[in-house]
Amino acid sequence: MKLRAIGIDLAKNVFQACGVNEHMKPQFNKRLKRHELLDFMRQQEPTMVVMEACYSSHYWGREMTKLGHNVKLIPAQHVTPFVRGNKNDPNDSFAITEASQRPNKRGQSHFK
Repeated sequence: MKLRAIGIDLAKNVFQACGVNEHMKPQFNKRLKRHELLDFMRQQEPTMVVMEACYSSHYWGREMTKLGHNVKLIPAQHVTPFVRGNKNDPNDSFAITEASQRPNKRGQSHFK
């Protein structure tokens, strides 16, 4: 399964990862515990990983880069307009992925 991007909603103990294909259709939207995230990401082909910029996103960005993924951090205020329905982890992770695909969003940082 070829993914276009994986959006990760970071939290303290439980993360939500949403993978979308080239047509922006969700292929999975998984709830992962902190210790499961890196094992799950090792199993994914290298792709773009998108996270909201927050207190732990730089750490996770470095870890994802070590696994061969291209990491992009976006400010939370750029994600908010894309949340559909109630604010919950599955909706937030999809909104992160969708916001990352907009071409003229400023303030995005990339890891190399």
